[in-house]
Amino acid sequence: MLYAVSALLTALICGPLFGDHLLYRDAVATPRFPLVAAAFGIDGAPPRAVPQDAFLALTSRLVDGGWLVASLTALALFAAGVGYGRLALRLVPSAGRAGATAAATVGIWNPFVAERLLQGHWSLLAGYAALGWVVPAVLDLTRAPTRRRWAALAGIFAAGGLTPTGSVLVVIVAAVVAAAARLPRRRVAVAALCWLATASPWLVGAALATGTGSSGGAAVFALRAEPWLGSVGTALGLGGIWNADAVPASRQGPWALVATSCLLLVVAVGARQLLRSGAPPATAERAVVPALAGLAVVVVVLVIAAATPPGLVLVEVLLRDVPGAGLFRDTQKYLASAVPFVAVAAAVAVDVFRRSVPAGFAAAAVVALIVAPLPDLAWGVGGRIAPVAFPRDYAQVTALIGDDSDGASGAVAVWPADAVRRLSWTTGPSLTPLPRMLDAPVVVSGELTVDGRTVDAPTGRTAEIVEALRIGGDPRILAESGVGWVVVEEADPPPMLAASGPPVMRGPHLSVWRIDGAQPYPQPSVEAWAMSATAHMLWLGALLGGIGALLGAGTTSIRARFARRPPRRHAGAPPPR
Repeated sequence: MLYAVSALLTALICGPLFGDHLLYRDAVATPRFPLVAAAFGIDGAPPRAVPQDAFLALTSRLVDGGWLVASLTALALFAAGVGYGRLALRLVPSAGRAGATAAATVGIWNPFVAERLLQGHWSLLAGYAALGWVVPAVLDLTRAPTRRRWAALAGIFAAGGLTPTGSVLVVIVAAVVAAAARLPRRRVAVAALCWLATASPWLVGAALATGTGSSGGAAVFALRAEPWLGSVGTALGLGGIWNADAVPASRQGPWALVATSCLLLVVAVGARQLLRSGAPPATAERAVVPALAGLAVVVVVLVIAAATPPGLVLVEVLLRDVPGAGLFRDTQKYLASAVPFVAVAAAVAVDVFRRSVPAGFAAAAVVALIVAPLPDLAWGVGGRIAPVAFPRDYAQVTALIGDDSDGASGAVAVWPADAVRRLSWTTGPSLTPLPRMLDAPVVVSGELTVDGRTVDAPTGRTAEIVEALRIGGDPRILAESGVGWVVVEEADPPPMLAASGPPVMRGPHLSVWRIDGAQPYPQPSVEAWAMSATAHMLWLGALLGGIGALLGAGTTSIRARFARRPPRRHAGAPPPR
């Protein structure tokens, strides 16, 4: 039942994602991702998509990148449903399968998932999904820390750590559970080593980065209060992403109050019952339930506080003075760590309701309270997310530039330099796909303008190249900066570049200029490549080992279940003695 419901809800959301290639805001799927320094987070820029991009670069050699990204998105949502359902069964077994169904539903169908899909943060949902799995994994270590269980924990850390933020989310929840369950110190140390191994790809990239992680922007990325809810209601309803355009239509009016009230009703009923009746009989589980509740309260309070004037000042100071603080700039992301308790509370609510009605009706009522107020999460969030076909220009440019991953012929500069653009052949705003298509170093600004304020301005060599393009694109200056190609994407070329001669390729959407005499573009050292490769192998090994351990545990469980079943009697057979 749990797997069927999770599969059904996932299909209702992700059905239209399969086809060509996603290109919507931060979600960029290309036919084949390049194996370049940027994919491994060692190009000098902050490693925001590590080890995600390296994993895509490797696996897209076997599977088309469009199907790969769509499949991983669907897998993350399915895993979220199953994980939160299993969590409910572990912590509140009295809720039964009906309660697990409600927990799975709230884990998949909520404003947090809708907003992150609309923002293109599909890989963050992997970290979100891992939260439901990491709690039982840590609890298992309090009893019998077998090799299979250690491998499973490491695999969950790796799967959740597809992005740095996901990695941090998983370790926060794991630490809370370990403390509540009083995991022995030696096992805590081993678990910490497992997490460090899986986080090493982005930790290595951060250590080697030459640019700053962020240039402020606390106010830009703070929790955004939704209509009729205010900051408190928005946070309690798991909404409030900083980008108002990445919000379902049903959350942009009075209906948001109805939706949030329905969700809070379910959570309040379950939480009240948990406080009244205590907790499950097992010692570790008994301690974990209030710990997850406390984590949810603390996170909601901190996210709300970070959006107040004093909180904005404090976050701005942290962003300016503390290395790595940029991970916490988008504070609303961390509402994900409240979902484990929300899922458990939803399961308990079913247990409460089924005292008055059959379990099936109780589960249906809770599911309706969760799903009905957010109807436009279905079918690609109301049809707003759909794959697109790349124009022929992009394949031509990829073939023209070829394999220049070492930058010997210079980097590829993209114009316009803005991070986000509205291309004529897409369905909405997006990043340019060129950095995830070309087998060469690609220079883009990375700066973002929100409500008239620009953040994450480029630094160093990137800033020099962007400025050279903005003041006209003098080929001589570009060549000295290591630029061998300039690709103009649906825009007028810089005037000095246009005056230097005709492009070597001109298409309906892209034009390419070759810059003669370009200096080789700086590349990571051999030591940097070795460190990054080792870190990525650790991550991949943990991921594969964890998948094997979880599959092995599932097979063992199924065999044990069948072994406990009495043999079936044939009609007319004498009863057993």
